[in-house]
Amino acid sequence: MKKYLLSAAAACLLYCSAYAQQSNEPTAQNVKDEFVRSWTAYKQYAWGHDVLLPLTKTNSDWYKESLHISPIDAYSTMKVMKLDDFAKEVEQYIKDSVSFDKDIFVKTFEVNIRVLGGLLCMYEYTQDPRILAQTKDFGDRMLKAFNSPTGIPYYWVNLKTGETKGAEVNTAEAASYMFEMGILSYYTKNPVYYQAAKKANLYIWNKRSKIDLVGEVINNETGEWKDRNSYIGAGADSYFEYLLKTWLLFKDPQLKPIWDKSIAAINKYIPEKTNTGVWYGHVNMDTGEKTKSSVTLYDAFWPALISLTGDFKRAETFQDTWNGLWNKYGLEPMIYDYKKEEPTYPVYDLNPEIIESAWYLHNYTKNPKYLKMGQQYYKDMLKYCKTDIAFSSVADVRTMKQNNELPTFFFAETMKYFYLLFNGNPDITLEKYVFNTEAHPFKKSGFTRTEIKRRLSL
Repeated sequence: MKKYLLSAAAACLLYCSAYAQQSNEPTAQNVKDEFVRSWTAYKQYAWGHDVLLPLTKTNSDWYKESLHISPIDAYSTMKVMKLDDFAKEVEQYIKDSVSFDKDIFVKTFEVNIRVLGGLLCMYEYTQDPRILAQTKDFGDRMLKAFNSPTGIPYYWVNLKTGETKGAEVNTAEAASYMFEMGILSYYTKNPVYYQAAKKANLYIWNKRSKIDLVGEVINNETGEWKDRNSYIGAGADSYFEYLLKTWLLFKDPQLKPIWDKSIAAINKYIPEKTNTGVWYGHVNMDTGEKTKSSVTLYDAFWPALISLTGDFKRAETFQDTWNGLWNKYGLEPMIYDYKKEEPTYPVYDLNPEIIESAWYLHNYTKNPKYLKMGQQYYKDMLKYCKTDIAFSSVADVRTMKQNNELPTFFFAETMKYFYLLFNGNPDITLEKYVFNTEAHPFKKSGFTRTEIKRRLSL
């Protein structure tokens, strides 16, 4: 009987594999192969630099010196895909060849989610004290950005001198640090990082309007809102994301009421129904009055976020809206006016958000429609973004002209979410892990309640 069952299982695997090939539907192995192909190109043409330029087969750096962002960002995907030889090479590189003692101004927000987040995940996987030392060193340099009158970090911080500049920041740039800096506090047993990040969050919340909405841009020296638009997309997105995810990981009791009031206000004032779906545009933070009908493709992360709370009705409706926009062009435009029904900035940068939401919804609902969505997204990306060595962003989704850019989040997020959606690593589930906004996964069981309270000083 046992032999028969094994034979039946083997036959099923052969059938499923044959069906996948016949139906030409992408698989996790396809995604893994394309990741390896693209990473091999990065190593050949861009090793030691931040990003690969895939059309010219050259490279570029974000600043005058490399921060090694691609390998740090790609590492967690290598681990999820069990590409351990690639991962070990990156680990060794970070330990032996990387120094963050660089006289450069870096964008505080961007290096937090990519560099600090990636290094923290590397330490989670390795438990290597040398990796933790590098991570703490970077965190200490970044921490100096928070030396403002309000506690909201400056836009720029110099990694060597600690000098800061850029007092006006958007809400995401002001208060999207609790997740990574909380993990750093946990690993180093020093609450200074989490408490600095939390102070910035509480300041933003205390500046909310009477209807519990926050604005778009704030001055971190005066505390004055410079733009009173309120919305969920790029410029605000990870502020809301980290309220919920930090609470999910650490259960800080101060955060859940802030999330609850924030989401209630968002649900009341921001959604707008049109003949193409439900959209989340811009409103005035004081009145809730609609101000703009522009949205960004970053908004497509929202179904993933609210599905974490079990709000599947809104999540599925919003996913359908963005799926409709994707299918209108074959890719998503970066900025879209849903009233005029036309893109105002037609770039597609290989963004992962709609794929992320498809995976989250498939993880929770098991509805095969979300797998089919992801398969379509992957086929379209192969059709329009694939190059002879890797993948490229697209300059205009109306013409599909490629743009010679391969953002680091392609390695960190886009390919990881495809791989997980296609069931490439069934051990990685949303019940076990919380992901930072750059898709670096952290296992919930690695953080114990008593140690959280002590190390984060809750």
